[in-house]
Amino acid sequence: MLDKLANITTARRIVVKIGSALLVGGGQANEEWLMRMAGDLAALRRHGAQVIVVSSGAIALGAARLDLPKGGRGSLADAQAAAAVGQIGLADLWSRALGAQGITAAQVLLTLGDLEERRRYLNVSATLDRLLEAGAIPVINENDTVATAVIRFGDNDRLAARVAQAANADLVLLLSDIDGLYDRHPREPGAKLVPVVKAVTPKIRAMASGESSSGLGSGGMTSKLQAAQIATRAGIALAILNGTHDAPIAHALAAGTGTLFLPVRSDSARKAWLGGRLAPAGELRVDQGCAQALRSGASLLAAGIVEVSGNFRRGDLVSVLSMKGERLAQGLTEYNAADAQLIAGKRGDDQAELLGYAPRSCVIHRDHMVLL
Repeated sequence: MLDKLANITTARRIVVKIGSALLVGGGQANEEWLMRMAGDLAALRRHGAQVIVVSSGAIALGAARLDLPKGGRGSLADAQAAAAVGQIGLADLWSRALGAQGITAAQVLLTLGDLEERRRYLNVSATLDRLLEAGAIPVINENDTVATAVIRFGDNDRLAARVAQAANADLVLLLSDIDGLYDRHPREPGAKLVPVVKAVTPKIRAMASGESSSGLGSGGMTSKLQAAQIATRAGIALAILNGTHDAPIAHALAAGTGTLFLPVRSDSARKAWLGGRLAPAGELRVDQGCAQALRSGASLLAAGIVEVSGNFRRGDLVSVLSMKGERLAQGLTEYNAADAQLIAGKRGDDQAELLGYAPRSCVIHRDHMVLL
């Protein structure tokens, strides 16, 4: 059982996310560190685990090669150009590092749509299964060459959690430049490492900082908590480990340092996919009574909706918010935005006249909705 860090070597399938600051320093790849990291991954495989890597670093490598300002993040065009060059170098680094361990590396580049659309998600899942069965380690990154500001994951922490869902993994390891989650900013006096988190509550979220201390990455502790929520709702444990050490996984196990987030529930495969989706097309704000009914397992009825925003179609993903703006759930709507606006707050008897057709039983059925 993955209830403490010492047990992570018992995991059957592990996704390991590695940040830019670990792989790249001063525009150059940290090849010695990567070689030892490959040894760590080989050790996980000797314990019986199948391993997937989510690797940052392409933009940083490409920006150095092209001599682009701001690490290649000065503009979308710069980031896309840097990624196009850096992906070649990143794939070569991983191929050589894993090859030295007798392991075949496979490159997989994903966009947000590959994991947001159900059919493409299942295709990703099948591809990862086949690569792992064949003995390869898939090395995954967001396809930043074609991603734009509005259609991207935004950070590889959440990408790693979504990949773990698609791969049916039981553990995600986020390697960063910090030991784990602290009860306050780690630079503050008296800050203490939190070894185990049972659920990402408002109290836990208040401990997080959105800063990325390296200046290279796009994430921070906030993105790691978001990744933890995606993973743990799907029955997947997640750990944050300090990756700056040589052979960082072995070091964390020996030292007992890191933060382990325990699974909070185990959604079905489809509901896990639905709960992990990152790009809702709109929002439905509901009253207090409706919010309580949803928490009890009810479908979302029009009578409880007080506000509709966004431009969504029937079948699109929408978020459900409380009156205070708290995200309660997300699911697939039975109505487009215009019709949802018409019937918001209305009882069933009044809906037919407003719509001009017989209303559906609910706005979001509970079978197509996940509580957050």
